[in-house]
Amino acid sequence: MRSRPVVAALLSCGLLLSTTALARDAAPAVPAHRFFHVQLGSAQTQAVSGRLLLFATTVQDAEAAAKQHGGDGKVEEVDTSPFFPTQTAVAAREVDRLAPGQTVDIDADHTAFPQGWSQLPPGDYYVQAVLDVHHDYNYSGRDAGDLVSPVVKVHLPTASIPDLSLDRTLPGRDPWQLGRRATPDMQEALAAARAHEHDIDFTSPALTAFWGRPMQMHGRVLLPPDYDAKAKATYPTVYYTQGFGGSNDRVIGVLVSVYAAMAKGEMPPMIWVFLDESSPTGTTEFADSVNNGPWGVALTTELIPQLEKTYRMDAKSSGRFLQGHSSGGWATLWLQTRYPKIFGGTWSTSPDPSDFHDFTGVDLYAPHANVYRKPDGTPYPLVRDHGKVLATFEQFAQLERVLGPYGGQMASFEWVFSPKGKGGRPEQMFNRDTGDVDPAVVAYWRDHYDIAHRLAQHWPELKPDLDGKIHLYVGTADTFYLDGAAHKLKAVLDGLHAKSDIRFIPDRTHFDLYVVGKDRQGLLKDISWQMYTVARPHSTLKPTAVAAP
Repeated sequence: MRSRPVVAALLSCGLLLSTTALARDAAPAVPAHRFFHVQLGSAQTQAVSGRLLLFATTVQDAEAAAKQHGGDGKVEEVDTSPFFPTQTAVAAREVDRLAPGQTVDIDADHTAFPQGWSQLPPGDYYVQAVLDVHHDYNYSGRDAGDLVSPVVKVHLPTASIPDLSLDRTLPGRDPWQLGRRATPDMQEALAAARAHEHDIDFTSPALTAFWGRPMQMHGRVLLPPDYDAKAKATYPTVYYTQGFGGSNDRVIGVLVSVYAAMAKGEMPPMIWVFLDESSPTGTTEFADSVNNGPWGVALTTELIPQLEKTYRMDAKSSGRFLQGHSSGGWATLWLQTRYPKIFGGTWSTSPDPSDFHDFTGVDLYAPHANVYRKPDGTPYPLVRDHGKVLATFEQFAQLERVLGPYGGQMASFEWVFSPKGKGGRPEQMFNRDTGDVDPAVVAYWRDHYDIAHRLAQHWPELKPDLDGKIHLYVGTADTFYLDGAAHKLKAVLDGLHAKSDIRFIPDRTHFDLYVVGKDRQGLLKDISWQMYTVARPHSTLKPTAVAAP
């Protein structure tokens, strides 16, 4: 892959030399900005607004990607990825109103990543425009309702201004159409799983009072195959939260997998509640926040009691369990430590940082902390594939900045953890230009949301209800370096002589942690039996076929 930052640096050096040579005679020439015309297609009938995004990838890179996994090499979309952040150039501008047939100009040097497009290496590119009408590209990517242009091949630089037309509105998708994601077991169980699933659409009084308008909590309840609403039997309940990017639609694959495993006896019969923690600000984490509102209170005092009135749940702490991955892993770890009397244990996997001494590798409490640069000036990595760095913290943050201030991962942390700023938005933990950490904001984070700090400060009062309830799994090659914070959390718990089960799975990443042998959900199956043993210690029920972790 061509390294655009290196090329940009070389071009900058060349410009500097020529500028020096010409300094006596004339002011240096400023590189011409790259503009594009973007029109709302005449087939559209109403004016639209949103964040206009422009994507460009070299023809070579785009066609190579289109040939992966047996593709024919035809480039049907151009998009960016946090795993290859510099491979696609992105430019953006806000559009307040765009009428059918109307054209707006986008300056591809004004708000751009990884640099202004005038600095792109000369060559042929595939370019596509997208209007993010919901301002959620940072969280969901392009989704239903967004407007897209055809992919156009453009040679850059060009003396003319290329034209793009937003001709197509992306359609919605049936989340129950699993397609290639479905294994044969999932396909066989799909209809029965759908029959045993019930949607959650609950209006929260606490959240409604906070926001001043009706606020819903969403999710899906999955009942076990032998569930009988008229019987007296009750079931242990698992509250499952997804990671960043998850939603009520994107959980269907896991839901069907769980039902299929229960139907085959690979998982015990339990009720699963798949909670939706997505929001316009990112993820709520089910934490009470001055920015997002009282999500923890709403879950524990409103939604759970309502669910326990509706379904045959155990309705006691020994039968309420938490499981989640990534941001969902942090949420479940937080809920267990914040409400230890309510839940009987958390099995959190690859959680977001639980000790801010290691925030994906950065010690936020260090003097003059900076999330972009280490004390020796080298960049902090953020995304890796085992030993290969795929993206730095700065690249990740700057790409998010261009895609918009609406629900990206870094902004999501601030909406949960930060104090409210003067303009109504949360205070930023770090300066987006320099990477410098704001110690006052970090102090607030520590006092309110640093889980390790909270445990160390309050362990005597927490111990009777929390000891032995924390279970955590993370790979030693975690894609986002989340194993570092887990080590620090373990050290705190060990120092408190707390009973906990924190496991570091050799060479596993963020995305293959659950794999056991050929079973991609092997770890989840094992976790489910650990939960069931807590809820039903005298049960003779055993898994019919599940691999050991």
